[in-house]
Amino acid sequence: MSQAAVDFDCIVVGASFAGLTCATALARTGAKVVVAEKKADAGDKLHTTGIIVKDAIDQIALLDALPRALCRHIGGVRLYAPDLRHIDLAAPGYYFLATDTPNVMRWLAGRASEAGAEIRYQTPFSNAVRDRSGFSVEGIGTTRFLVGADGPNSRVAQVVGLGRNRKFLFGVEHEFEGVEIEHPGKLHCFVDRRIAPGYIAWVVAGVGITQVGLARRFDERAPSHSIMPALLDKIAPVFDFRGRRPTSIRAGLIPCGGMVSPAASRRALLCGDAAGMVSPVTAGGIHTSLKHGLAAGHAIADYLSGRGEDPSRAFVRSYPRFRAKRALRFMFDHFQSDALFNAFLATRALRRAAGLVYFHHKGAFDPADTARSEDAQTDSPLR
Repeated sequence: MSQAAVDFDCIVVGASFAGLTCATALARTGAKVVVAEKKADAGDKLHTTGIIVKDAIDQIALLDALPRALCRHIGGVRLYAPDLRHIDLAAPGYYFLATDTPNVMRWLAGRASEAGAEIRYQTPFSNAVRDRSGFSVEGIGTTRFLVGADGPNSRVAQVVGLGRNRKFLFGVEHEFEGVEIEHPGKLHCFVDRRIAPGYIAWVVAGVGITQVGLARRFDERAPSHSIMPALLDKIAPVFDFRGRRPTSIRAGLIPCGGMVSPAASRRALLCGDAAGMVSPVTAGGIHTSLKHGLAAGHAIADYLSGRGEDPSRAFVRSYPRFRAKRALRFMFDHFQSDALFNAFLATRALRRAAGLVYFHHKGAFDPADTARSEDAQTDSPLR
């Protein structure tokens, strides 16, 4: 596939979920691919909780070989109202995987390297200029195709003139070692408009750690130093982490405005967070990033080999538009009410809505069934 006139068939900017899977798919076709990553390691300075939904495991064969030691099975959700009453939610056969995210990223980087992709760490993307056959990328070389998988504030989008993320949540998470929680087989989610306006807080027993975090509407004027202390005070009657020192802290912006426009132009496209490929409701983006990263790699390979059209056209039209979820995001942003959530916590309507959000239209069990489902699934092997 490679041509002597250029250095690479594709330059992927960002060793992210989307970037690494795109590079893997491309390299497996024989394309000459380089991944440019500004960090020193694929697992450094991450901004994600790292929870993978069952849909991703079912749909993405690349994850079949994900080492079990990097995952922990979560069988259901415990949803807490602002007054800390809770309901338990689950769905038939549905689960989540809490992951050792830094090492999952290193594992994905290893798969890309094994496929033949070159990963250049400590190589920031600064500029690119179009030429006849694609782009000349400063400090890296010439390429027939350029992929921006470089996060919510994508430099590739800025340089190439593509759409930019404009609406964000701010997320922060503390990790604690040596702490055990009750009901570790559940994802514990807390709703509170004062602490997490526009989103939720969570506690989850991860892989060798316990993760405590929240996401909220991003406001440059709001002080960030008081967010976690307020959360720890709030959840102390359930989980008391006050006085404990976190072993690590993650923080960053999460795009929540839906897909950017345009997400592509001739011989260039955005993927993952750079494209706004994050659910406006759940703020989950790993599944879509993995799925569309792989699909982008195959589409680019077909185009460069003459078997398909430029993926910046037809392929990008397959990107998720999140129309219904953007509407729900608007409702949550403008009409969130702690009093109403407290009042409707145990109603069938709220349970159904929560089931649709967490389990992707799979439904929700009654509390007794949820407990039985969790007991049966918590220690299940990775499937």
